[in-house]
Amino acid sequence: MDSCLMIWSMRPQMRAYRFVGHKDAVMCVQFSPSGHLVASGSRDKTVRLWVPSVKGESTVFKAHTATVRSVHFSSDGQSLVTASDDKTVKVWTVHRQKFLFSLSQHINWVRCARFSPDGRLIVSASDDKTVKLWDKTSRECIHSFCEHGGFVNHVDFHPSGTCIAAAGTDNTVKVWDVRMNRLLQHYQVHSAVVNSLSFHPSGNYLVTASNDSTLKILDLLEGRLLYTLHGHQGPATCVAFSRVGDFFASGGSDEQLDLSLLTLICALGLRAWVPCTASEGFLWMKQLGQEGRSLTSGSEL
Repeated sequence: MDSCLMIWSMRPQMRAYRFVGHKDAVMCVQFSPSGHLVASGSRDKTVRLWVPSVKGESTVFKAHTATVRSVHFSSDGQSLVTASDDKTVKVWTVHRQKFLFSLSQHINWVRCARFSPDGRLIVSASDDKTVKLWDKTSRECIHSFCEHGGFVNHVDFHPSGTCIAAAGTDNTVKVWDVRMNRLLQHYQVHSAVVNSLSFHPSGNYLVTASNDSTLKILDLLEGRLLYTLHGHQGPATCVAFSRVGDFFASGGSDEQLDLSLLTLICALGLRAWVPCTASEGFLWMKQLGQEGRSLTSGSEL
């Protein structure tokens, strides 16, 4: 098990950086909004903040008592939210590098947690089959969405902050309005567990990754499947759009990291989808960096 974090440059002939520090598999990574920091969570129960440079220096955050499965920066880069198998969501201050508080109403592993674009809300997804919406200031759960028929693997906010989308082991993707707390859309387009999803920055499209080895692009305005992408030879475990939406990246258990170039010409048109071997082991999560110039990935052998 290499337990490393990799930063890949998307510029031709640029080297990748390999950072070592975690003692067990790296489960999740994300660039800060400025691109000056990278956060990672690990099976070793820690969160690390890295400076993405040649030295690869990092600071360790300790408070979780089990695997950390999700890390996410607030839009201003001042806070970090993490999700863990210890059934909690934790919030940290980035610059003071201090643990602030826990959110503890889930009754099973928490797979994912995200800040809303304005930083006022937090959404979390759990193996207790719920998606919970939290008020960051009061630290109270203000609503639980219980429509999933299985574990909820991933959740994220729409760029407008008015909606959330969640992916689960019931093979579905659901979209809710967080103002009215009602289900807006329900997609049954995958034939296996849906592991990850990402909104296009325009808010008009959603890309999903599944154990059926496919990626799907959903048109949210029309409520329909737009594209199915075949490329992974095994489960597609993660997917994310770049900040400006011209690329998305996906990782899978086939040890492939795929970069896809999109262009918007009236509708979302596929220009290229070129697979490239990234590293040995499972690529669990990745995030495109500032302006889409670099990519991070975590792995385990």
